[in-house]
Amino acid sequence: MLFDKIVRPALYRVSGGDPETVHERTIGSLARLSRVSPALAALGRVYRTDDPVTFLGLRFPNRVGLAAGMDKNGRALHAWPSLGFGFVEVGTVTRHPQPGNGKPRLFTLAETDAVINRMGFNNEGAEALAARLAAGGKPPVPLGVSIGKSKVTPLDEAVEDYRFSLRALYPYADYFAINVSSPNTPGLRALQDKTALAELLAELRKTSATLAGDAAPTPVLVKVAPDLTDEALAELLEVCLEHGVAGLIATNTTLSREGIAPTEAAIGEQAGGLSGRPLTARAVEVVRFVHDETGGELPIIGVGGIFDAGAAARMLDAGAGLIQLYSGFALHGPGLVKRVARGLAARPY
Repeated sequence: MLFDKIVRPALYRVSGGDPETVHERTIGSLARLSRVSPALAALGRVYRTDDPVTFLGLRFPNRVGLAAGMDKNGRALHAWPSLGFGFVEVGTVTRHPQPGNGKPRLFTLAETDAVINRMGFNNEGAEALAARLAAGGKPPVPLGVSIGKSKVTPLDEAVEDYRFSLRALYPYADYFAINVSSPNTPGLRALQDKTALAELLAELRKTSATLAGDAAPTPVLVKVAPDLTDEALAELLEVCLEHGVAGLIATNTTLSREGIAPTEAAIGEQAGGLSGRPLTARAVEVVRFVHDETGGELPIIGVGGIFDAGAAARMLDAGAGLIQLYSGFALHGPGLVKRVARGLAARPY
Protein backbone atom coordinates (compact mmCIF):
# COMPACT_ATOMS: atom_id res chain seq x y z
CA MET A 1 0.00 0.00 0.00
CA LEU A 2 1.14 3.53 -0.77
CA PHE A 3 0.91 4.74 2.82
CA ASP A 4 2.80 1.77 4.27
CA LYS A 5 5.54 1.69 1.63
CA ILE A 6 6.10 5.40 0.95
CA VAL A 7 4.23 7.83 3.20
CA ARG A 8 4.90 6.33 6.63
CA PRO A 9 8.64 5.67 6.00
CA ALA A 10 9.00 9.25 4.70
CA LEU A 11 7.25 10.68 7.77
CA TYR A 12 9.56 8.78 10.11
CA ARG A 13 12.64 9.65 8.09
CA VAL A 14 12.04 13.42 8.25
CA SER A 15 11.13 13.13 11.95
CA GLY A 16 14.31 11.39 13.00
CA GLY A 17 12.45 8.14 13.62
CA ASP A 18 10.56 9.59 16.60
CA PRO A 19 6.85 8.58 16.66
CA GLU A 20 5.78 11.57 18.74
CA THR A 21 7.38 13.98 16.27
CA VAL A 22 5.54 12.19 13.46
CA HIS A 23 2.32 12.55 15.41
CA GLU A 24 2.80 16.25 16.16
CA ARG A 25 3.71 17.08 12.57
CA THR A 26 0.70 15.16 11.30
CA ILE A 27 -1.70 16.95 13.65
CA GLY A 28 -0.12 20.28 12.70
CA SER A 29 -0.61 19.58 9.01
CA LEU A 30 -4.21 18.49 9.53
CA ALA A 31 -4.87 21.58 11.66
CA ARG A 32 -3.74 23.77 8.78
CA LEU A 33 -5.76 21.68 6.35
CA SER A 34 -8.85 22.23 8.52
CA ARG A 35 -8.88 25.86 7.37
CA VAL A 36 -8.84 25.03 3.64
CA SER A 37 -12.40 24.16 2.61
CA PRO A 38 -11.66 23.10 -1.00
CA ALA A 39 -9.01 20.64 0.20
CA LEU A 40 -11.40 19.19 2.80
CA ALA A 41 -14.08 18.78 0.15
CA ALA A 42 -11.66 17.00 -2.19
CA LEU A 43 -10.50 14.62 0.54
CA GLY A 44 -14.09 13.93 1.52
CA ARG A 45 -14.92 12.81 -2.00
CA VAL A 46 -12.15 10.20 -1.72
CA TYR A 47 -12.59 8.94 1.83
CA ARG A 48 -16.12 9.56 3.10
CA THR A 49 -18.55 6.66 3.48
CA ASP A 50 -22.30 7.20 3.80
CA ASP A 51 -23.64 4.52 6.13
CA PRO A 52 -25.81 6.40 8.66
CA VAL A 53 -26.74 4.92 12.01
CA THR A 54 -28.48 6.21 15.13
CA PHE A 55 -26.66 5.55 18.40
CA LEU A 56 -27.08 7.22 21.81
CA GLY A 57 -29.90 9.18 20.21
CA LEU A 58 -27.41 10.77 17.81
CA ARG A 59 -27.14 10.42 14.05
CA PHE A 60 -23.73 9.20 12.86
CA PRO A 61 -22.80 9.31 9.14
CA ASN A 62 -21.01 5.98 9.57
CA ARG A 63 -19.90 3.66 12.37
CA VAL A 64 -16.15 4.39 12.31
CA GLY A 65 -14.80 6.97 14.75
CA LEU A 66 -11.48 8.43 15.74
CA ALA A 67 -10.49 7.32 19.24
CA ALA A 68 -9.31 9.68 21.95
CA GLY A 69 -5.57 10.31 22.10
CA MET A 70 -5.02 11.22 18.46
CA ASP A 71 -6.23 14.83 18.63
CA LYS A 72 -6.14 15.57 22.35
CA ASN A 73 -6.59 19.32 22.03
CA GLY A 74 -9.04 19.40 19.14
CA ARG A 75 -6.62 21.11 16.76
CA ALA A 76 -7.71 19.30 13.57
CA LEU A 77 -11.41 18.84 14.20
CA HIS A 78 -12.62 19.76 10.73
CA ALA A 79 -10.12 17.50 8.95
CA TRP A 80 -11.16 14.18 10.48
CA PRO A 81 -14.59 13.89 8.78
CA SER A 82 -12.90 14.51 5.43
CA LEU A 83 -10.66 11.51 6.14
CA GLY A 84 -13.78 9.37 6.46
CA PHE A 85 -14.48 9.34 10.19
CA GLY A 86 -18.13 9.27 11.21
CA PHE A 87 -17.40 10.78 14.62
CA VAL A 88 -14.47 12.19 16.54
CA GLU A 89 -13.44 11.82 20.17
CA VAL A 90 -10.99 14.42 21.46
CA GLY A 91 -8.91 14.32 24.64
CA THR A 92 -8.25 12.97 27.06
CA VAL A 93 -8.34 16.45 28.58
CA THR A 94 -7.93 17.32 32.24
CA ARG A 95 -8.95 20.23 34.43
CA HIS A 96 -5.38 21.50 34.64
CA PRO A 97 -3.05 21.87 31.64
CA GLN A 98 -0.22 19.38 31.98
CA PRO A 99 2.87 18.36 29.99
CA GLY A 100 2.44 14.62 30.52
CA ASN A 101 5.23 12.18 31.24
CA GLY A 102 8.85 12.58 30.24
CA LYS A 103 10.01 11.78 26.73
CA PRO A 104 10.46 9.45 24.98
CA ARG A 105 6.94 8.21 25.74
CA LEU A 106 5.58 6.89 22.44
CA PHE A 107 6.94 3.77 20.72
CA THR A 108 5.98 2.11 17.45
CA LEU A 109 6.18 -1.66 17.03
CA ALA A 110 5.77 -1.90 13.26
CA GLU A 111 6.18 -5.67 12.95
CA THR A 112 3.66 -6.27 15.75
CA ASP A 113 1.27 -3.63 14.38
CA ALA A 114 1.18 -2.00 17.79
CA VAL A 115 1.98 1.12 19.77
CA ILE A 116 3.14 1.59 23.35
CA ASN A 117 2.45 4.94 24.96
CA ARG A 118 2.95 6.48 28.37
CA MET A 119 1.89 9.98 27.36
CA GLY A 120 0.24 10.77 30.69
CA PHE A 121 -2.67 12.94 29.48
CA ASN A 122 -0.49 15.66 27.99
CA ASN A 123 -2.99 18.39 27.07
CA GLU A 124 -3.71 22.10 27.20
CA GLY A 125 -6.57 21.73 29.68
CA ALA A 126 -10.36 21.71 29.51
CA GLU A 127 -10.73 25.48 29.34
CA ALA A 128 -8.34 25.72 26.38
CA LEU A 129 -10.32 23.07 24.48
CA ALA A 130 -13.56 24.88 25.27
CA ALA A 131 -12.10 28.14 23.96
CA ARG A 132 -10.96 26.44 20.74
CA LEU A 133 -14.41 24.94 20.21
CA ALA A 134 -16.07 28.29 20.90
CA ALA A 135 -13.83 30.00 18.35
CA GLY A 136 -13.67 27.36 15.61
CA GLY A 137 -16.92 25.48 16.03
CA LYS A 138 -17.66 21.78 16.22
CA PRO A 139 -16.93 19.34 13.40
CA PRO A 140 -19.80 18.31 11.11
CA VAL A 141 -20.01 14.88 12.81
CA PRO A 142 -20.77 13.92 16.44
CA LEU A 143 -18.08 15.04 18.87
CA GLY A 144 -17.09 13.04 21.94
CA VAL A 145 -14.94 14.53 24.68
CA SER A 146 -12.81 12.27 26.85
CA ILE A 147 -12.11 13.68 30.31
CA GLY A 148 -9.66 12.43 32.91
CA LYS A 149 -8.04 13.29 36.22
CA SER A 150 -5.17 15.77 36.40
CA LYS A 151 -1.96 14.23 37.68
CA VAL A 152 -1.62 16.89 40.40
CA THR A 153 -5.10 16.20 41.75
CA PRO A 154 -5.25 13.72 44.66
CA LEU A 155 -7.60 10.78 44.19
CA ASP A 156 -9.88 12.04 46.96
CA GLU A 157 -10.41 15.24 44.93
CA ALA A 158 -10.88 13.51 41.59
CA VAL A 159 -14.65 14.03 41.45
CA GLU A 160 -14.37 17.82 41.35
CA ASP A 161 -11.62 17.52 38.73
CA TYR A 162 -13.96 15.63 36.40
CA ARG A 163 -16.89 17.94 37.21
CA PHE A 164 -14.84 20.99 36.26
CA SER A 165 -14.04 19.56 32.82
CA LEU A 166 -17.63 18.42 32.32
CA ARG A 167 -18.94 21.90 33.06
CA ALA A 168 -16.35 23.64 30.87
CA LEU A 169 -17.05 21.45 27.84
CA TYR A 170 -20.75 20.73 28.26
CA PRO A 171 -21.90 23.21 25.59
CA TYR A 172 -19.82 21.46 22.92
CA ALA A 173 -19.83 17.69 23.53
CA ASP A 174 -22.30 15.30 21.94
CA TYR A 175 -21.15 12.71 24.45
CA PHE A 176 -18.57 12.48 27.23
CA ALA A 177 -16.16 9.59 27.80
CA ILE A 178 -15.08 9.22 31.41
CA ASN A 179 -11.52 7.90 31.31
CA VAL A 180 -10.80 5.95 34.48
CA SER A 181 -8.73 3.30 32.74
CA SER A 182 -5.51 4.81 31.39
CA PRO A 183 -2.47 3.07 32.89
CA ASN A 184 -0.32 6.21 32.59
CA THR A 185 -1.71 8.42 35.37
CA PRO A 186 -0.75 7.07 38.81
CA GLY A 187 -3.74 5.70 40.71
CA LEU A 188 -6.27 6.47 37.97
CA ARG A 189 -7.42 2.89 37.50
CA ALA A 190 -8.44 2.81 41.16
CA LEU A 191 -11.44 4.89 40.04
CA GLN A 192 -12.77 1.76 38.32
CA ASP A 193 -13.34 0.26 41.77
CA LYS A 194 -17.00 -0.03 42.72
CA THR A 195 -17.18 2.56 45.50
CA ALA A 196 -15.02 5.19 43.81
CA LEU A 197 -16.79 4.82 40.47
CA ALA A 198 -20.22 5.02 42.10
CA GLU A 199 -19.32 8.32 43.77
CA LEU A 200 -17.87 9.76 40.57
CA LEU A 201 -20.80 8.77 38.37
CA ALA A 202 -23.40 9.95 40.88
CA GLU A 203 -21.86 13.42 40.97
CA LEU A 204 -21.39 13.62 37.21
CA ARG A 205 -24.99 12.58 36.67
CA LYS A 206 -26.24 15.35 38.96
CA THR A 207 -23.98 17.91 37.32
CA SER A 208 -25.08 16.85 33.83
CA ALA A 209 -28.77 17.05 34.76
CA THR A 210 -28.29 20.54 36.17
CA LEU A 211 -26.41 21.75 33.10
CA ALA A 212 -28.98 20.23 30.74
CA GLY A 213 -31.91 22.04 32.33
CA ASP A 214 -35.07 21.05 30.47
CA ALA A 215 -33.11 19.35 27.69
CA ALA A 216 -31.99 15.72 27.65
CA PRO A 217 -28.63 15.32 29.44
CA THR A 218 -25.57 14.76 27.26
CA PRO A 219 -24.73 11.04 27.21
CA VAL A 220 -21.94 9.96 29.57
CA LEU A 221 -19.96 6.82 28.75
CA VAL A 222 -17.28 5.04 30.78
CA LYS A 223 -14.07 3.82 29.15
CA VAL A 224 -12.77 0.59 30.67
CA ALA A 225 -9.46 -1.24 30.74
CA PRO A 226 -9.05 -4.61 29.01
CA ASP A 227 -7.14 -5.89 32.04
CA LEU A 228 -10.13 -6.14 34.41
CA THR A 229 -11.19 -9.60 35.52
CA ASP A 230 -14.71 -10.69 34.65
CA GLU A 231 -15.70 -10.24 38.29
CA ALA A 232 -14.34 -6.70 38.44
CA LEU A 233 -15.93 -5.83 35.10
CA ALA A 234 -19.29 -7.20 36.25
CA GLU A 235 -19.12 -4.98 39.35
CA LEU A 236 -18.27 -1.98 37.20
CA LEU A 237 -21.21 -2.69 34.90
CA GLU A 238 -23.54 -2.94 37.90
CA VAL A 239 -22.45 0.54 39.00
CA CYS A 240 -22.80 1.93 35.48
CA LEU A 241 -26.35 0.64 35.14
CA GLU A 242 -27.30 1.86 38.60
CA HIS A 243 -26.13 5.39 37.83
CA GLY A 244 -27.65 5.72 34.39
CA VAL A 245 -24.48 5.61 32.32
CA ALA A 246 -25.39 5.93 28.64
CA GLY A 247 -22.83 3.41 27.41
CA LEU A 248 -19.37 1.90 27.62
CA ILE A 249 -16.20 2.27 25.56
CA ALA A 250 -14.26 -0.97 25.44
CA THR A 251 -11.33 -0.92 25.64
CA ASN A 252 -8.41 1.27 26.67
CA THR A 253 -4.77 0.19 26.29
CA THR A 254 -3.43 -2.90 28.06
CA LEU A 255 -0.52 -3.56 30.39
CA SER A 256 -0.17 -7.04 28.89
CA ARG A 257 2.66 -7.71 26.47
CA GLU A 258 1.25 -10.85 24.90
CA GLY A 259 1.43 -10.95 21.13
CA ILE A 260 4.51 -8.80 20.66
CA ALA A 261 6.81 -10.02 17.88
CA PRO A 262 10.05 -11.57 19.26
CA THR A 263 12.11 -9.07 17.26
CA GLU A 264 10.42 -6.23 19.16
CA ALA A 265 10.62 -7.74 22.63
CA ALA A 266 13.07 -5.07 23.79
CA ILE A 267 10.69 -2.25 22.85
CA GLY A 268 7.95 -4.23 24.54
CA GLU A 269 9.72 -3.75 27.84
CA GLN A 270 8.94 -0.05 27.75
CA ALA A 271 6.43 1.04 30.40
CA GLY A 272 3.00 2.18 29.24
CA GLY A 273 -0.18 0.97 27.62
CA LEU A 274 -0.08 -1.29 24.56
CA SER A 275 -2.56 -0.78 21.74
CA GLY A 276 -2.89 -2.35 18.32
CA ARG A 277 -3.18 -5.85 16.91
CA PRO A 278 -2.27 -7.74 20.13
CA LEU A 279 -5.39 -6.22 21.71
CA THR A 280 -7.83 -7.39 19.02
CA ALA A 281 -9.08 -10.61 20.61
CA ARG A 282 -9.28 -9.27 24.17
CA ALA A 283 -11.16 -6.14 23.12
CA VAL A 284 -13.78 -8.28 21.37
CA GLU A 285 -14.01 -10.50 24.46
CA VAL A 286 -14.70 -7.49 26.67
CA VAL A 287 -17.31 -6.13 24.27
CA ARG A 288 -19.07 -9.52 24.21
CA PHE A 289 -18.92 -9.81 28.00
CA VAL A 290 -20.43 -6.33 28.45
CA HIS A 291 -23.19 -7.08 25.95
CA ASP A 292 -24.05 -10.44 27.48
CA GLU A 293 -23.76 -9.29 31.10
CA THR A 294 -26.13 -6.36 30.51
CA GLY A 295 -28.47 -8.17 28.15
CA GLY A 296 -27.63 -5.66 25.48
CA GLU A 297 -28.97 -2.85 27.67
CA LEU A 298 -25.74 -0.83 27.62
CA PRO A 299 -24.63 0.63 24.25
CA ILE A 300 -20.97 -0.09 23.46
CA ILE A 301 -18.30 1.61 21.38
CA GLY A 302 -15.70 -1.02 20.51
CA VAL A 303 -12.05 -0.06 20.20
CA GLY A 304 -8.83 -2.03 20.21
CA GLY A 305 -6.82 -3.72 17.48
CA ILE A 306 -9.06 -2.99 14.50
CA PHE A 307 -6.98 -3.25 11.33
CA ASP A 308 -9.56 -4.36 8.78
CA ALA A 309 -13.28 -4.56 8.17
CA GLY A 310 -13.37 -8.13 9.44
CA ALA A 311 -12.13 -7.13 12.90
CA ALA A 312 -14.61 -4.25 12.96
CA ALA A 313 -17.42 -6.62 12.01
CA ARG A 314 -16.47 -8.97 14.85
CA MET A 315 -16.78 -6.02 17.23
CA LEU A 316 -20.28 -5.32 15.98
CA ASP A 317 -21.21 -9.00 16.08
CA ALA A 318 -20.04 -9.10 19.71
CA GLY A 319 -22.39 -6.25 20.62
CA ALA A 320 -20.77 -2.92 19.75
CA GLY A 321 -22.83 -0.28 17.96
CA LEU A 322 -19.87 1.82 16.80
CA ILE A 323 -16.12 1.26 16.55
CA GLN A 324 -13.08 3.50 16.89
CA LEU A 325 -9.63 3.46 15.32
CA TYR A 326 -6.35 4.65 16.78
CA SER A 327 -3.26 2.50 16.23
CA GLY A 328 -4.51 1.11 12.92
CA PHE A 329 -5.03 4.63 11.61
CA ALA A 330 -1.68 5.84 12.96
CA LEU A 331 0.19 2.95 11.35
CA HIS A 332 -1.74 2.56 8.08
CA GLY A 333 -3.32 5.92 7.32
CA PRO A 334 -6.75 7.09 6.15
CA GLY A 335 -7.12 4.27 3.65
CA LEU A 336 -7.93 2.04 6.62
CA VAL A 337 -10.84 4.29 7.60
CA LYS A 338 -12.28 3.97 4.13
CA ARG A 339 -11.80 0.20 3.95
CA VAL A 340 -13.36 -0.41 7.36
CA ALA A 341 -16.30 1.95 6.87
CA ARG A 342 -17.12 0.61 3.42
CA GLY A 343 -16.70 -2.96 4.58
CA LEU A 344 -19.21 -2.38 7.37
CA ALA A 345 -21.58 -0.54 5.01
CA ALA A 346 -21.73 -3.63 2.83
CA ARG A 347 -22.95 -5.79 5.71
CA PRO A 348 -26.56 -5.94 7.02
CA TYR A 349 -26.93 -4.77 10.64
